[in-house]
Amino acid sequence: MNLDFSPEDLAFRDEVRAFIAEAFDDEMRAKLAQSKNHHLDKASQVRWLKRLGEKGWIAPDWPEEYGGTGWSLGKKYVFDMEMALAGAPSTSNMGLKMCAPVVMAFGTDEQKKQHLPKILSTDVWWCQGYSEPGSGSDLASLALKAERDGDHYVLNGSKTWTTLAQWADWMFCLVRTSNEDIRQKGISFLLIDMRTPGITIRPIPTLDGPAEGEQEINETFFDNVRVPVSNRIGKEGEGWTYAKYLLQFERGNAYAPGLQAQLKKVRKIAGLERSDGGGAMMSDPDFRKKLSEVEIKVEALNATELRIFAGRANGDAMGAVSSMLKLEGSQMQQAITELALEAAGVYAQPFVQDTWDMLRPGGNTFRAGPDYAATVAPHYFNYRKTSIYAGSNEIQHNIMAKMVLGL
Repeated sequence: MNLDFSPEDLAFRDEVRAFIAEAFDDEMRAKLAQSKNHHLDKASQVRWLKRLGEKGWIAPDWPEEYGGTGWSLGKKYVFDMEMALAGAPSTSNMGLKMCAPVVMAFGTDEQKKQHLPKILSTDVWWCQGYSEPGSGSDLASLALKAERDGDHYVLNGSKTWTTLAQWADWMFCLVRTSNEDIRQKGISFLLIDMRTPGITIRPIPTLDGPAEGEQEINETFFDNVRVPVSNRIGKEGEGWTYAKYLLQFERGNAYAPGLQAQLKKVRKIAGLERSDGGGAMMSDPDFRKKLSEVEIKVEALNATELRIFAGRANGDAMGAVSSMLKLEGSQMQQAITELALEAAGVYAQPFVQDTWDMLRPGGNTFRAGPDYAATVAPHYFNYRKTSIYAGSNEIQHNIMAKMVLGL
């Protein structure tokens, strides 16, 4: 198996680097450096996506017929790798990356015409309505009720962990349209206009302490919300099939390039901060040992990802491999934030609620330590979620045990 990039891929890599150098401007870099969750505010995210759109690179995973790039798997991997290594804003927009593939595969012509152009232009923002109180990893137990009333469904219930719902114009949502012996059979997939009367969004407080309006997760409540039947994807009761299809776009991404960029930041902090012995943290043998162990694991993950994506280029299916990548990638993300917290030491302790205040004209939020320290603890707290979302790591272990070991 050839793991080397082709001359064409290497030339494309240089093109991507040149684009990043020009489009990823100082304002975005400063905002991202002071972000508590590695995301920009909505206006900045849209600005970045518009620049990708102008270049024709906003939808690397879309087919050309819908405005995508038509790239090979090699080009897509190079693009994602260079974006991650540069610390560029994430392009994992839920409309682009998750909802659109389902609409393309299972939506009607009318649904495709209505939604895909607006997703591609970033004029419409989407959120996901999957998890509910008591229905997270056991998603098939969801209970948001959708009762048929003529040409509409009437929704009552709630969703939780709805990421950035406060920004969303639309939600792709799993609902319970019937109660069956097999729970998965009674689930349907709806597209919901978030401006519909009866929808209430409530922020969920998190330990990273986001500024007002910048929370990452929410509760969403539905009180007699009327949704047209024409907004249903596919057949009634077959939403579980579409949900499983969508999950392959949520998992199985390359982790190593982003982890390498995060390790670079840890090394920088460790080179500046002092250990208990008075020398630089990078000179402390215990810290260096822990850092080296993580770096070795990240390099091993990188080699594995290259092998996997080379196989995909030859037609190999992802299968249980996506679970393995999610499991190892999330564990490394958490380990790196722990190293950053240790390297920053006492400077990571002061709480700064609005880390972007210093970037605004007249901003005067006091910092007790260096600027990079204000986001270290929030990153640590925020990344505790990675072993839970997109299927908890315990669920990933079960998938691998069943599909790989036959247990």
